[in-house]
Amino acid sequence: MLEDRIVEQIGRNVSPAERRSWSRSLQVLGQDLADAGLGQTEMLVEYQLPLTSKRVDVVLAGVDPRTSDDSYVVVELKQWSYAESYEGSDTLVAVEHAHGPRLHPGVQVEQYCEYLTDFLGILADQRNPVRGVAYLHNATDRDVSDLFDRRATEQSRIFTKQRRGQFLDYLRTHLAPASGAGAADRFLTSSVRPSRHLLRYAAQELKDRSHFTLLDQQRVAYELVLHAVERARSADRKSVVVVKGGPGSGKSVIALSVLGELARQNRSVMHATGSRSFTQTLRRYAGRGSTRLKNLFGYFNSFMSAERNGLDVLICDEAHRIRETSVNRFTPKAKREKARPQIDELVAAARVPVFLLDEHQVVKPGELGNVEVISTYARQLDLEIEVVSLHSQFRCGGSETYERWVVDLLGLDGGEPSVWTGDGRVDLRLAESPEEMEAFLAGKQGSDVNARMSAGYCWPWSDPRPDDSLVPDVQLGNWSRPWNVKSDRSVGDAPGSAFWATDPNGFGQVGCVYTAQGFEYDWSGVIIGPDLVARDGQLVTRREESKTPLSAVASRSATPKRIC
Repeated sequence: MLEDRIVEQIGRNVSPAERRSWSRSLQVLGQDLADAGLGQTEMLVEYQLPLTSKRVDVVLAGVDPRTSDDSYVVVELKQWSYAESYEGSDTLVAVEHAHGPRLHPGVQVEQYCEYLTDFLGILADQRNPVRGVAYLHNATDRDVSDLFDRRATEQSRIFTKQRRGQFLDYLRTHLAPASGAGAADRFLTSSVRPSRHLLRYAAQELKDRSHFTLLDQQRVAYELVLHAVERARSADRKSVVVVKGGPGSGKSVIALSVLGELARQNRSVMHATGSRSFTQTLRRYAGRGSTRLKNLFGYFNSFMSAERNGLDVLICDEAHRIRETSVNRFTPKAKREKARPQIDELVAAARVPVFLLDEHQVVKPGELGNVEVISTYARQLDLEIEVVSLHSQFRCGGSETYERWVVDLLGLDGGEPSVWTGDGRVDLRLAESPEEMEAFLAGKQGSDVNARMSAGYCWPWSDPRPDDSLVPDVQLGNWSRPWNVKSDRSVGDAPGSAFWATDPNGFGQVGCVYTAQGFEYDWSGVIIGPDLVARDGQLVTRREESKTPLSAVASRSATPKRIC
C-alpha cells in the first residue's frame, strides 16, 4: 500500500532497501502502539514537510491525555545497531556499514519538529506543540552510547530496544487511548505559512547581519512593497509589485531588506528564486548558522500545492527565471495532469507577490519572467500592479556607461555596438590566449580581491572521475580546465556548484552562466566560445555550438567591476 501511494503521489519507484525498511521498522512501531493500548493513534507515514521534498518517517497524531488537545509526536525510525560520535562531534555520527558521517538522529528529529512548528498554522500558538523521538529499535544502549552524550530535549529524545518499556510509557504520557483521526485531519489540512516565532527570529538575525542602505529608486521600491502590503491588509485586496533593473541595480538588496522588515512586522513572508545556486548561496550566507532562517529561502516550484493567499508576501527574486510550469521529470503523473502555469502558482500564494527581474538575463527556453507577462496576467485577474524601474548601477564601479555599452554590444535593446573608450570606472582588457588571461587573473586573486573565469556552454560537461578529480573539458589549444562542479557536493578542493562564485577555491574551474548569474567578483575572465561570433559588425549566436541539452538563449551573468 505504501509503495502504491509513493508512486501515485511522488511519481518515483520505491527501492528494495526502502521497502525493507518499512517492513521492519513500521511493524515494530505498530506493535509498540498496540502494546501501549494506543491502537487508535493515527500514523502519518512518509509525511512530506510542507514546501520541501523532505519526508518524515512517521508523525503520530492523537489526543493529549492531560488536556484533551491534539497531540503530535514525530518519530524517526533507525535500524542502526551500532553508532558512535564522528571524530568527537556532537552533531555527526559514524554508523556501522555506512559511507561517511550521518546526522545525529536527535538533531535530525529536532529539526523536523522545529520546521513543523515554524510552518504549520495549527502549531503556531501552542506550547510544545509537537514532540520528537528517534527510535533505534535494533540497538542496545551500549552500542550507541555516544548518542546519549548530547542533551535530550522534548524534540530530540532517543530510545533503543533496551528502553522499549520507557518508550511505551512515553507514548502513553503524550497520547491517550482514543481516536486520533480528528487530530490527523487537522494536521494534514493545516495552513502553511511562516510562524510569528520564526519571523521574530528572522527579523533579529537579518537585522544583525545586514547593513543595507537603499538609495533613490531602491528605497522607492522598498517603500512601495511595504505600502502594498498595508493596502492589501486594510482594503482586503491583492496587488502585484514588479521591480525591474539590470545587473547590479540592487534588486536582491531590496529583496533582503523587505524580507527583514516584514519579518519584524510579523508578516508571513518568504523569499524564492528559480536558481539553485542563488538560493543555496542565500541560505549559506543570509541564513548562515541557522536552519530556521534558511527555510525562508525557497524555489519557485515549491508552491504547486501552497495555500491560496497563505502568505502576506512572496518575494520572487531573479523572477526572469520563472518557467511555464513547475512540472519536471520527478513530478507525479496526477500532479502533472493538473499543472498550472508557474506564474499562477506564485501569484496565488501571497496577497502581495513581488517580482524582481532583469528581462535581459533569461537563460533557458521556457523562462518567461518579464514585465509584460506578469502585468498581463495580473490585469486578467483584475489585480492592481505597480512597476518600479531601477536605473542606478552598484556594480561595475557604478558605471552606467559600461552597462549601456554591453547592452548595445549584445543588441539587447536594438542599439549598435561601439568601441569602448573607457570611463575611469571599468578596466576592460582583451587577452590573446586563455593562458594569458588566467595568469593575469591569478595575479589579481587574493584575500581582498577575487577573480573567476566563465564561458559559454560550448564544451561537454563530464562527471568527476572515480578518484574525485574533475575532467578538464574546456579546451582551447594546449590549455584546458574543468567546468565548475555539477552538484552541490564538493569534489576534492573544488566547491559545490552553488558556491563556485563565492568560495575562494572556485578559481581554477570555469563557471557557466547557471552558476555565475546573480553573483559578483572583482575580476571576471570571459571565454567567448564558438556559440557567439562576429558577423558583419554584429554578434550572432550559433545554437548548434551549444552543448546544453536545451538550446541556449542569449544571456549575461552578473557584471563585476572590471572585465578581463
